[in-house]
Amino acid sequence: MRAGQARLAIDCGSATTTAVLAWPDGSWSPLLFDGEPGLPSAVLVAGDGSVVTGQRAWQAATVDPQRFIPRPRRPADEQVSVADVQVAPADLVAATLRRVVDEAHRMVGGPVEDVRLVVPAGWGPRRRTWLRQAAHRAGLAQPRLVEAPVAVASDALASGVQLPVGSVVVVCDLGAGVEVSVLRRGPTGFEVLSTLADPDAAGDAIDAALTATLLPDGGAPAADGWALTASLRTAKHALAGHAAVAVPVSSGPAVVLNHTAVEQAARPVLTRAAGLVRDAVDAAEVDPTTVTALWCVGGTAQMPLVADVMTAETGLRPLLVPDPLVAAARGAADAGGLTTEQTAPVGEPVPSVWRAVAIGVPGFASLALVSHALFTATWHSGLIREWAFMNWGEVAMASVFAVIACLAAGTVLGSSLASRTDSGVPLSPAAQVATGILTSAWLGVAVVGMYAVVGSQYIGTELGAFLRWTLLPVAPILLVAMVLALIAFRQWRTPRGGWSEFLAFPVSSTLTATVGMVLVQWSLPATYSPGMEVWLGLGSRLGGLLIGVGVITALVSGWWLRLVMGVPFAILTATLVGRYNTGTVAGLYVVAVTAWWLARLWTRILYTAPSQPRGNLVPPGPPRS
Repeated sequence: MRAGQARLAIDCGSATTTAVLAWPDGSWSPLLFDGEPGLPSAVLVAGDGSVVTGQRAWQAATVDPQRFIPRPRRPADEQVSVADVQVAPADLVAATLRRVVDEAHRMVGGPVEDVRLVVPAGWGPRRRTWLRQAAHRAGLAQPRLVEAPVAVASDALASGVQLPVGSVVVVCDLGAGVEVSVLRRGPTGFEVLSTLADPDAAGDAIDAALTATLLPDGGAPAADGWALTASLRTAKHALAGHAAVAVPVSSGPAVVLNHTAVEQAARPVLTRAAGLVRDAVDAAEVDPTTVTALWCVGGTAQMPLVADVMTAETGLRPLLVPDPLVAAARGAADAGGLTTEQTAPVGEPVPSVWRAVAIGVPGFASLALVSHALFTATWHSGLIREWAFMNWGEVAMASVFAVIACLAAGTVLGSSLASRTDSGVPLSPAAQVATGILTSAWLGVAVVGMYAVVGSQYIGTELGAFLRWTLLPVAPILLVAMVLALIAFRQWRTPRGGWSEFLAFPVSSTLTATVGMVLVQWSLPATYSPGMEVWLGLGSRLGGLLIGVGVITALVSGWWLRLVMGVPFAILTATLVGRYNTGTVAGLYVVAVTAWWLARLWTRILYTAPSQPRGNLVPPGPPRS
């Protein structure tokens, strides 16, 4: 993949910086720093003027705490003094952004042209310009700024949350501090109705309260303060799997941190954050009973106590969005799509090896089946002329695999057509996907129509019989393809994993069903081959067995469930297969393929996953500040 096709979105928070790379097919990858998706925003200015970032800055803070800056993101006109030397905060933030740039370049193999930066909704023009300057110093391309609550809301929609136009939602970003925004969904996007922020109502305040609780007599020496803070955060994460954790203190014996201590320290802070939610709703001048959802993001949002406090104090049951630490960056990567000046294709003009397999296997299987059906037809004498006995089930399966192969190439076709347009007006990513799906569907119709024409001419029979066995089996799949093209064009949903992965039919099902039908066709002349009846009968049963395996492979995921359901069903298809009912067995496979497309449409686009329903709380993970 060319570097320019990727999109980089960065959420440079006050405590943690996260970033994701979005690919043209709709998939995304988080950037990892020291094995974690979050890069601490803290920096340390070394004696030689270099800036140490991330975990290395926290480690160096224990040696030289006076040069450590845990929150480099400051107001635009504020200066930072390090060892009596004034340092511009933009240079410090640029050091962290440069670390992100280096990791992004490593992943894509070159510079990324499309860059998004997440900014708090409450920032004015001056602070936004300041962040652009920091990005420029880090070597980033001219970024597009996306407001954090809008990015979170866009990510929630992309994950399948149902939100009608006109709905009002609250986004509560619980990181080092808290920012609460009230948004209304309009026909063209989200409108921020109000935004309130409080630096003392989230992670930093909880850490300070824990320190005061565990060390009431003044705590550790100043030189060890940052080491203690780091130890407290590590301990909070460890509490996810332990009842209590010992926190080392250099000035004395270790102190014990347990769930009760964390809740006692966090409850007043979270109650203050809940009050900010109420104030933000009042400032937006909306009726609290009309608020559709309260979405919580940020590291602190993963604390189990958040749900209880927010529900009790606001009357709204919060929804912890998936991957709350990277939700804003992920939403910014998808928000708005590419601009008209950036015409990166939606799919790869040259598909990857796995994508080529997903396209090539059903394509070759289709050609093999239709050729085998025509070349192995048995001829019989009639009163007027000879007639051919055809395996219509093999023709039907060949047609289905032809359409499957074409649809698997949908995003590749869409990007290829977009790159060759002569209109001068680039297609949007949604239009490219929709165009690719429609083109591939009609290409599939053309291929199976060609099968019918060539087959009828070769066999010397009516075209209508071939059309029935080539077009009718693929009609339900074509209807689903039309729905998918409409969804892609209107941008109602983007399937998890992207459109390329969505359109790829299971290769294992294709292979087993193809081999099974070839065996069935090979065994059909059993009564005309003396001495071969036993072997041909075994071939027929084995072929039916493999077709049944192909059906279950398409319908069921998970090897244990496939084994439990596949064995009896494969035995059933093995007993059903015979000279005059190959069409019935093929019909079972056609139904399975149609059911696979419908299930994929429902589970990945139309229906929200059970772990992410509106109004329910996703079980939180370990707390992060």
